Amino acid sequence: MKDLLVRTRTFTMLTSRLVVMALFAALLCAVPSQAALAAEGAPDLGTAGSFAVLAGTAVTCTDSTIIGNVGAGTAFTNTGCKISGTTYLSDSAARNAYLDFLKSYATFSSVPCDMILTGTLDGVTLTPGVYCFDAAATLTGTLTLKGPKNGIWIFKIGTSGTGALTGTNFNVVMDGAGQACNVYWWVAQAATLTDSNFLGTILAGADITVTRGTFNGDALAGGTGTTEVPTGAVTLTNTALTACELAGNQRRPGCNQGVGNGPEGCDPGNSNNHNPSNDELGGTPGNPGRKGGNGK
Repeated sequence: MKDLLVRTRTFTMLTSRLVVMALFAALLCAVPSQAALAAEGAPDLGTAGSFAVLAGTAVTCTDSTIIGNVGAGTAFTNTGCKISGTTYLSDSAARNAYLDFLKSYATFSSVPCDMILTGTLDGVTLTPGVYCFDAAATLTGTLTLKGPKNGIWIFKIGTSGTGALTGTNFNVVMDGAGQACNVYWWVAQAATLTDSNFLGTILAGADITVTRGTFNGDALAGGTGTTEVPTGAVTLTNTALTACELAGNQRRPGCNQGVGNGPEGCDPGNSNNHNPSNDELGGTPGNPGRKGGNGK
């Protein structure tokens, strides 16, 4: 009987240890997102990453400035806007960029969350990681992002399936060497910013509307559309928008667009294998297959 009791107790202890080990392993597997981001970088935007503004349908710009390329699927209306970049309207460059955006939008949607957020984020300081709102996010005040140059922040709004991003007098500031190009805002539905100073790239399922303020990053709209039925419009009014690649920032690990193209210029076109990329050879960014100055 004594031997039986000893064996039973030993078995129970071993079982308990196995359970603890299994739980510990599960925890390690459940929190890989931040470590994975640090090691591998955020999902690639492809050619979409070389556009300051990209819409599946229309882009409307009024009394604003855009530093970077503009891509529109159906229409571009410019009323008093200054654009330092190239506009691509209903051409292969705009279509290919939108296709890449759709792929990126789907990939971002599956990135696991590190923390669920609520509230306006006013006065909050966040280190690199993946932060999620189950539904809509209504933001105001000042959000501080504190981290190193290679730190990556991903915000996901509407992870339950629906949810819009609304920012009013919302300011995003960096504390440290963090880069706007390494901040991403995935939104299930529309994104609306008013009187805000914003950092990061918005990947919106629907439209993006920015009124006054500044926007340091890329505005990509229409992630829930398809190549057959594109969706998403971008409307800018009295806004200064600067593409993150042109604001002295660098995405990590780099945009890798086209064969042989590294992080050097992130042009929207395809590079020539074993040769410098289009931008280095004097080619036109955004024109797929364009061969540059060496005539190859």
